[in-house]
Amino acid sequence: MELRELASFLAVVEEGQFARAAARLFLSPPAVTAHVQRLERELGVRLLERSPLRLTEAGERFVPHARAALAAVDAAAGAVADLRGEDDPPLRVGVMGHGSAELTPAIVRAYRRSRPGTRLTIMPLDFTEHVSALVERKVDVAFVRPAPDDDRVEADVLTTEPRIVGVPADGPFAQAGALRLTDVLDLPIVAVPDVTPSVFTDYLYFTPAVNGERGRRGPDVARNPQDVMLSIAAGRGVGSALRSFARFYPWPGVRYVPILDAPWDSSVLATRRGDGDPRVRAFRAVAAALARDLGPLVAAGPGDHPELVRGALGGLDSLEA
Repeated sequence: MELRELASFLAVVEEGQFARAAARLFLSPPAVTAHVQRLERELGVRLLERSPLRLTEAGERFVPHARAALAAVDAAAGAVADLRGEDDPPLRVGVMGHGSAELTPAIVRAYRRSRPGTRLTIMPLDFTEHVSALVERKVDVAFVRPAPDDDRVEADVLTTEPRIVGVPADGPFAQAGALRLTDVLDLPIVAVPDVTPSVFTDYLYFTPAVNGERGRRGPDVARNPQDVMLSIAAGRGVGSALRSFARFYPWPGVRYVPILDAPWDSSVLATRRGDGDPRVRAFRAVAAALARDLGPLVAAGPGDHPELVRGALGGLDSLEA
């Protein structure tokens, strides 16, 4: 049996509801249900009655042993925590913009819970650091978009989302229900520094989707989302993004419009290729598990599945460093 199965079982027992247990563990309710079902199959007994939710006799007997097992793991980690030393370097997590939407804080918090002895720092990245932050060893893992096109880096896809464009609220397209790529090509998309990796500029300007057409560029140069938002609100340009961007960057003077025919694109967790650091491997494992459980909900957006997202993502209102 796995520790996460024990944790899910105990969370359901203590919360009295699968949805609340899922919120506590930063998982989806189906994931918690699957963990409990696997545990019951492994033990060969039913631990919980579902309607109404209550412990079976086997569950009553199992609870103290499950708690003791998790307590033993915590004690084992605590026994060596003081040997880590303050000189050990922290795991450095880079985040470009809002990273992978709600998954970003969920992954960070779940990792910290699973490895309480590991120090962790969070570092903001600008558009030019899409690859360089990793290859120059400024960070150890990075939430970026889209996947880097560099042999020195590998990426795990976390979300795949529709594309939007931010436009001035007093401009001609502010009330548009949707736009097409041909419309966007006529808009002054904010420029980025020349040293920005081409894979990011291609993403920003939809280069593959428009057969390499350059389109217009705005007068301002942006290195981060705040620069983009200031340019849009001032009526000097527009900016493209993943749909989740609109949830994280509501900005006076800016409206977001979906692009009907733009290919969906992804946010990823990028790492140095072949990095054997066990902390990096563990972070990737946590990210992959949460992306599998929560990714579809995050990509869809809270407005599309409110009851599920509230249960799965409740309380994820900040990054903890």
